Formats: sequence, structure tokens, C-alpha cells
Amino acid sequence: MPQPNPAALAFLQTRRSRPAKTLKAPVPDEAELLTLLTIAARTPDHGKLEPWRFVVLERPALQRLAEAVPDRGFALGIDAEKVEKMVRQFADADLAVAVVGSPKSSEKVPELEQVLSAGAACYGLLAAALAAGWGANWLSGWASFDRQFVETCLGLKRHEFIAGFIHIGTETMAPPERPRPTLDTIIEWVRT
Repeated sequence: MPQPNPAALAFLQTRRSRPAKTLKAPVPDEAELLTLLTIAARTPDHGKLEPWRFVVLERPALQRLAEAVPDRGFALGIDAEKVEKMVRQFADADLAVAVVGSPKSSEKVPELEQVLSAGAACYGLLAAALAAGWGANWLSGWASFDRQFVETCLGLKRHEFIAGFIHIGTETMAPPERPRPTLDTIIEWVRT
């Protein structure tokens, strides 16, 4: 018979991201963050390839990214409103972790499976931060998909990509619950 963990199930049933713009200092210290990253690193990883890594972005690094966004955005012809939104994502943050997908060459593990593992690492970090009592949010944005930006500003290698920026901080307001999927529309039972 399985031994349920009621507290863990209750957490997962009510888990709710916190909007990044509502997260402020204080943020986890290095020891607290290492605990969260240790949890995130326990993500499913077929072949033990570790096809992801973490780049911790503290306030000065986030400010540097915010300052780099406008020139790159305008060079790409990105709408001024979207450029400003991307600037704010970095400028208003006190701590974010870039989860970097870093697929490895493998005959056994397809690249897609490694990409999914990087996404699972994002969720693991998000859930760990929320379970530890922090507010957290998983974001991306146009700059995370721009090769020049991620290679120049974040030092990504050519084969790497941003799976997500996980913003972590102190929650300043609880968001309202949002509509969740209607299970009948997303579940198919195959019984034969």
C-alpha cells in the first residue's frame, strides 16, 4: 500500500506562482538558495546527463541585463512596450536563476528528452522555492530566445538555451486563484 504524504499533496494541489513584479527583498541567502538548487537538480534526468545548469543572477547582474535590453530590442525591431516589459523583468528583480538547457550528445537520450528535463528543473526550482515559503515565478521573454543576448550577456554556449528565469523573493501580495483546466477537456482514458 502506498504511504501518502498529505502535506506534500496539499501543497501540490494549491501551488500558485507569484507574479515576479510583486516579489521584493529579502531573497534567499546563498545557503538557502543552494538548498533550493539541490532540490531542483533532483529532476528526472534519463542517462544522468545533467542537460541543464543554473546561473544565479543577483541584483547587479540583473541591472546589467536590464541595461543591455533596450539596444538589443530596438536592433531587433521589438515593440517599445515589449522592450520596456523585458527591462522591468530584470530591473525590478532582486534575484533570479536562469535555468540553462545544455543538451549533451547521446545516442541513448534524445535531445527532446533533455529539453524536457531542463523544463522539469525549472518546475523543481519553482516548486522548491514556493514550498520553502518564498514567492516565485517562472518567466522567459523575447530576450531569452535571442542568441546574441544570451551568448553575450549570459555567456551561453551555442548549443545552450534559456529554459526559464525563475524569480524568487518575498511575496508582497497574494495573487487571486486563476482558472484551472477542466479535466474532462484534457484527459483521455484508454482502457482497451
